[in-house]
Amino acid sequence: MEGPFKYIREGNGKVSRVIRMGTRKSQLARIQTDSVAGRLKALYPDVNLEIGNVWVGDFFMCLFITRVDIVVHSLKDLPTSLPPGFTIGAILQRENPHDAVVLHPKNAGLILNSLPEKSVIGTSSLRRAAQLKKRFPQLEFENIRGNLNTRLKKLDEKDDYAAIILAAAGLKRMGWESRISQILDPEDCMYAVGQGALAVEIRAQDKDILEMVSVLHHPDTVLRCVSERAFLKELEGGCSVPVAVHTEVKGSMLYFTGAVYSLDGADCLKDTMQTVVEIDKVNESAQECVHVGVTANNVSSSALEAAEKLGMDLANALLNRGAKDILTAARQLNDAQ
Repeated sequence: MEGPFKYIREGNGKVSRVIRMGTRKSQLARIQTDSVAGRLKALYPDVNLEIGNVWVGDFFMCLFITRVDIVVHSLKDLPTSLPPGFTIGAILQRENPHDAVVLHPKNAGLILNSLPEKSVIGTSSLRRAAQLKKRFPQLEFENIRGNLNTRLKKLDEKDDYAAIILAAAGLKRMGWESRISQILDPEDCMYAVGQGALAVEIRAQDKDILEMVSVLHHPDTVLRCVSERAFLKELEGGCSVPVAVHTEVKGSMLYFTGAVYSLDGADCLKDTMQTVVEIDKVNESAQECVHVGVTANNVSSSALEAAEKLGMDLANALLNRGAKDILTAARQLNDAQ
């Protein structure tokens, strides 16, 4: 067999294509990739799956030159505009998207509000720091870098932090739920766009793989995340500015609260909107449904359009109230630090 794809000949003489999955080297990335591979293997037992490590900066290139066919990401890490030729072929059911407090062992049994004044809280997120500075002014917030393993090690083995803030979903996937001392509710800290959801990225031209992975789509999660991504894209935001969201599907309604913050949390613009999304409506379009980088042909196109419009409308409502000035100032200040 010639061409860019890999094939194997099985013992019965049958030639089948190998689906190659790329992952980062981190433990969490491998766990997430293995979980998607397990779902695909259960659905398609005859498919041959191979998993290999890819350097972080090489994901798009490896997909482009067909070294791998599928890459599993935390959706919050994917830009709202993907390079040409790539698409998100599946968004799996969302884990708990909220943030979690992990305490230093000496502070066991406490919560953020009961920690001593001037306690230092570690977070790598401008979004978390901005909201929590406003909500808990008696605490101090400092940057902490590294993957989950590294940050937990810094917390436990040093006395620099009273607690750190991490995504609850990552802790659960790593099997570390016992370390969670407190889940932050939306009044304390809203989450990042796409947080808690896994995305399966593929080449847009690979229609067979798109059809295969699309069964992993979770309609509620897709609609929430499409709306969130549209919100972030319209704001022209990213990880360098504090943007936070909270979405929920109840019956046929999609509710969306979004906010932008200054780096110190002093300035905030926040609003809530909702729209009707007919999730159970049969997809009436024969064309591919692509919204903010997500291809979801098996989700109602009218519901997707409504979700995307909701995110854009909410973003524009905040922009009309001065969100661009807040985000520009936050971006400039962050770049200067």
